[in-house]
Amino acid sequence: MSPRLVVVSNRLADGRPGAPGGVAVALGDAFDDSGGLWFGWSGNIVEGDSALHVQQVGRLTLATLDLTRQDHDSYYLGYSNGVLWPVFHYRLDLADFDAGFIEGYRRVNQRFARQLVSLLRPDDVIWIHDYHLIPLASQLRALGCQQRIGFFLHIPMPPQLMLAAIPQHAWLMESLFSYDLVGFQSQADLLHFSRYVQAELGAVAQGEQRYSAFGQLLQAGVFPVGIDVEALTALTHGKEARDMYERITRAYSRRRLLLGVERLDYSKGLPQRLRAFRQLLKKHPENRNSATLIQVASPSREALESYADLRLELESLCGAINGEDGDLDWTPVRYIHRHVPRKRLPGLYRAARVALVTPLRDGMNLVAKEFIAAQNPADPGVLVLSRFAGAAEQLKEALLVNPYDTEATADSIQQALHMPLDERQGRHQMLLERIRRHDVHWWRQSFLQALAATQPHP
Repeated sequence: MSPRLVVVSNRLADGRPGAPGGVAVALGDAFDDSGGLWFGWSGNIVEGDSALHVQQVGRLTLATLDLTRQDHDSYYLGYSNGVLWPVFHYRLDLADFDAGFIEGYRRVNQRFARQLVSLLRPDDVIWIHDYHLIPLASQLRALGCQQRIGFFLHIPMPPQLMLAAIPQHAWLMESLFSYDLVGFQSQADLLHFSRYVQAELGAVAQGEQRYSAFGQLLQAGVFPVGIDVEALTALTHGKEARDMYERITRAYSRRRLLLGVERLDYSKGLPQRLRAFRQLLKKHPENRNSATLIQVASPSREALESYADLRLELESLCGAINGEDGDLDWTPVRYIHRHVPRKRLPGLYRAARVALVTPLRDGMNLVAKEFIAAQNPADPGVLVLSRFAGAAEQLKEALLVNPYDTEATADSIQQALHMPLDERQGRHQMLLERIRRHDVHWWRQSFLQALAATQPHP
């Protein structure tokens, strides 16, 4: 009988078998094979003591922990999203290095460890996810946990000196040596990690991406996250997606559509994208009354001031472009600040001539891969992709751009809008083959196989 898989993440995705999206898709097969345990924050904020909730969904056990308001504000808003998120996305200017936040971050990771260890079995394999829970393995080891533990960072790993700006950064990064395997999205992330641990922590490279420090041997590797291509294709041909496609193509029959879909986040490069589109209209006026940008920016972390400021900036830019460049029968930018149901998104992808995926920094960016999977191979759209997205290492047939270079990005959008059919087909075929080969199931299997091959932790 294979070992039980224990997944730990800040929030639990929909744990039902076959549920679309995110980590649930990646781990669904593993849970189906051997059952498993998924542990994380319940999403609830409570007064007084936080409670552990355990429920069974088929062979999967869901265990969730409530947070107090104090813990939520320091661990989640304060340290995870007020310090780690901006620094790991190269935005030191937006980080709030309040000394009190790190204590809440430590406290919640300790609480997670205490609650989780009582649910573990001796032969479990533990897979911990993302920046909220970097020190969790060290807390589990302190409680006597000897199981194999892997960690995957879904966001970028910043360069050495940027990471070193975090107060107590050495404690944070030293805790990674309590894992048996640490996985990253891209070669660039692994390189930054390697340089940091050797220069700042005195780690010694042992070859094959192994590093020794603090009496421990850590294996690192690159495991780019993929999507479930077959599931996305099925959604594309589903009723809601087809209805969306027909509705959009009918409403914009005289326009060529450009599309952006992401959370409202300063890492996504939305103001830069709008400025590039405005430059496109200025430099290539033939696109007036012809090209329309649909920008979906779903709400995200609106309690943080930087996100509220970003929303105001976007609304101002959209108003300026529509006011200066629009006409009575043409609105250049359609800005949508709400969620679009997942079942409709593939229809929107398929209707777009160009997808603009231009983050300033991104761990991977799965929208780029979803856009490719949703296209009609006979008449595919073109992906314009930031070179600073982790996906750029894989998706080299996209038009790669520097989102900080407004004019060059505008020129690449122009190239995408006027790309000949045979070139679009050729690029799309190669991109589709790659995302099929390195899909979400490959990601899960390759990481867990690498974890199983590590030496047991002493």
